Amino acid sequence: MAKENLILLADAYKYSHHKLYYPGTTQVYSYLESRGGKFDSTVFYGLQYFLKEYLCGPAFSQADLDAAKNFLPQVFGRDDVFDPSRFQYILDTYNGHLPVRIKAVPEGTEVPVSNVLMTIENTDPKCFWLTNFLETLLMQVWYPCTVATISKEVRKVVAQYHQETATPGSEAGIDFVLNDFGFRGVSSVESAGLGGSAHLLNFRGSDTLAGSVFAQRYYKAQEVYGLSIPATEHSICTLLGKAGEADIYRHILDTFPTGVVACVSDSYNIFDACAQYWGTEFKNQILERDGRLVIRPDSGDPAMTLLKVFDILFERFGFATNEKGYKVLPPQVRVIQGDGVNYDSIKAIYARLKAHGISAENLVLGMGGALLQKLDRDTQKFALKCSYAKLNGKDTVVQKSPTEMDADGNITGSFKKSKGGRLKLIHRNGHFETVPETSHPEWEDQLQTVFENGHLLNEQTFEVLRQRSAL
Repeated sequence: MAKENLILLADAYKYSHHKLYYPGTTQVYSYLESRGGKFDSTVFYGLQYFLKEYLCGPAFSQADLDAAKNFLPQVFGRDDVFDPSRFQYILDTYNGHLPVRIKAVPEGTEVPVSNVLMTIENTDPKCFWLTNFLETLLMQVWYPCTVATISKEVRKVVAQYHQETATPGSEAGIDFVLNDFGFRGVSSVESAGLGGSAHLLNFRGSDTLAGSVFAQRYYKAQEVYGLSIPATEHSICTLLGKAGEADIYRHILDTFPTGVVACVSDSYNIFDACAQYWGTEFKNQILERDGRLVIRPDSGDPAMTLLKVFDILFERFGFATNEKGYKVLPPQVRVIQGDGVNYDSIKAIYARLKAHGISAENLVLGMGGALLQKLDRDTQKFALKCSYAKLNGKDTVVQKSPTEMDADGNITGSFKKSKGGRLKLIHRNGHFETVPETSHPEWEDQLQTVFENGHLLNEQTFEVLRQRSAL
């Protein structure tokens, strides 16, 4: 597939900025942060993909520039906005290598909100306009960061309820509790790869193959991290109609007599399926299997449906009470909830199970749209803002501090107030803190140079990222 034309990967208004920056500007320095949002911290992930895919090496060619010369005047209906000489200079001087420096916190790191995550600045004074020209593309790192953050926050919830209710030792299975079902629900294959690989920082259960492909292609993953199992869908379970439902279930058990297999069981009546088929007709076959049947409800209120399903399964299959006092199904039977699953419903589900004396180890989860699609840049309030410039040789602190009016008509400050000056991120006393670049010389800057003048630096592997995220 042909590489995208980098010259056309910016918001249209940015093509006028080379003229609109105040005369004498020779350097623009900007930073990325998560200003707040749903969660108190953000996992940084995905930048290396954007660097490798779009910025490394010659980022554009003469053919790209010629195409832009034809395209952009049509966008503006005038010839004095886009200045091709700006890009021609980069071609002639640097062979298309971008004269910018990017520093970033190591990927996989979880950083509290309102801290600098990345900085970018031009390294050639003639290319001061390039720093924020790249904002449009680089801002898209918000997406894999946000997916990685949601996934990790779910893992914290899962770990909490396993610690409180599950049999000691069952924590080893947490890697497979949250399964990525989001491939079909995302807006593009690129989204599936970025989001799917972000999830794999925290879990290994996934049906989104593109995530594992991305991890290998852009982060040199040494193995396939997204793992799955044989599982049905409704087109299989409804093939013989309601009268043939039992025959379908028998065929599934006979086809996979060992190992883990999942079966969606709500095609007609999930409660009858659990009581009459799984818990009666096929009970002995299930308990004699060298493996596990994972029963999947797929409709109704998740928490209420699960409570009823577990009541039936406990009655039919029996249960053990672990040392923490919670019920555990026989190891041959588990349940997966894949409908209506999001961060908030997961917390509600586990709380209801705990209140009813049901161990968290009985349940695994599938999460699709809420993991990879039902999020946006404001979920964690990402922003990339200029904080420093050099004008006519003078260092200049750049900062915005909006005044807002609230719903009651009161004049207030704004969370959109930006940081000023050149920045660094330090880690002291167990906490991250954003400080001026020249302050606290005794503390090492956690931001590492990852890109400079067209070259990728400090390349990171997926194994290292997973280890870092686990911390």
